[in-house]
Amino acid sequence: MDTAELRRALEDAELSQYQADAYTALLRLGSASATELADACSVPTARIYDVLRDLEAKGYIETYEQDSLHARANEPQAVLTSLRGKAERFTAAAAEIEERWEQPAVDDHMVSIVKRFETVFDRARDIVREAETEVQVSATAEQFRRLRPALSAAYDNGAVVSVSLHTDSETTPDALPEARAYEGVATEVRHRRLPAPFIVLVDRSQTCFTPHARSVNRYGVLVDDYTLTYVFHWYFQTCLWEVWETVFDARPTEPPLVYADIRRFVREMEPLLDDGATIQVRVEGFDTQNGEATSFTGTLVDVSYAGTSTNGEPPLSQLAGETALTVDVDGETRTVGGWGAVVEDIEANRLTVESVP
Repeated sequence: MDTAELRRALEDAELSQYQADAYTALLRLGSASATELADACSVPTARIYDVLRDLEAKGYIETYEQDSLHARANEPQAVLTSLRGKAERFTAAAAEIEERWEQPAVDDHMVSIVKRFETVFDRARDIVREAETEVQVSATAEQFRRLRPALSAAYDNGAVVSVSLHTDSETTPDALPEARAYEGVATEVRHRRLPAPFIVLVDRSQTCFTPHARSVNRYGVLVDDYTLTYVFHWYFQTCLWEVWETVFDARPTEPPLVYADIRRFVREMEPLLDDGATIQVRVEGFDTQNGEATSFTGTLVDVSYAGTSTNGEPPLSQLAGETALTVDVDGETRTVGGWGAVVEDIEANRLTVESVP
C-alpha cells in the first residue's frame, strides 16, 4: 500500500483529509515542529495547529513544546486496534446489508399480519409505554382499562395522549370510566357511539390495528412505517375523533399550551392572531432538507392553509391540505409544516405556545 492509498484508508476509517495527510507525513518524519509538518504535507500553516489538536484527541499523536509546538506519532498499537475493530464492523455490516437486501421488500419489520388480538394488544402496550411525542388510541372502555398503565407512562414521558372510546349507540355514558380514571393518563378523551376498530398510533411511526368486534374478518395489523401510519392517522382524525363528544379534557387554558397536531394549533391560534395577539411559539421537529432534529422559539407571524379562511375555527376539511405556519426567529422567517411536511422548512412534531400577552 503506497502513501496515497494509506491516506485514503485513514479517511475511510475516521480521519479528515488534512488529518490523514498530516499523520502519514508525521509517520515519515518521526517528529517535527508544526511548521515543518505543514511544509511536508498539504495542510495550510493556518490549519496545522487545529489538525494536530484533533489528531492528539483521537490518540494518533502527542504534542509537546520545544521552543515551538512539536508533534510525534504515538506508539501505534491503540490505533491499530481501533482500525482493526472498524474493519470487523464494516465486514459485519456488509454481511448484514446483503442479508437484508435478500429479504422481501415488505417484511414483518414494516408490516405484520397476525391472527390474535392479544398479539396486537401486547405490541400496542409495549410501544405506548415508550412514546415520547404523541399517542392516539381507539378502544373500548375495557381495552382502555387494560392499556391504562402504559398510557400513564406515555403521559409521564410528555406525550400528548388522545383517546377515542367507542361503545354501541345504545350504551349509556355510565358505561364509560369515571373522569378520575383519565387523570394523569390522557390529555383528551372523546366518546364515539358506534363500534370502531382497536387502533393505537405512536410517535407518527407505529400502528397497531384490529377490526371492530362485529367485523366478519378477524385479524391484526402491526405497522412500523411513517407513511402507512399517516394514513391511519387521518382515519382516526376524521372517523374516530373530529365529530365526537369530548368527555375529558386536561389541556391547560393558559400557556404553555402543547400541540402535537399543527391543524389543532391553527384552529385555536388563528383567531387570536387575527385579533392582533403576539404569540410566542416553540417549534420542535426536523429540517425537511436534511432530516436533522431542530428546535427554536419565535413569534408567530402567519398561518396558511389550502381551504378558504372562515370566521372562527376553520373545520378540519379546510385544513386537510397544506397547512403551515410562518415564524419569525430573530428577524428571519421560517415556514413550519406538520406531519408529512415537504415544501416547508421544518416538519414540526411539537408546538408549544409559550406566551400570548
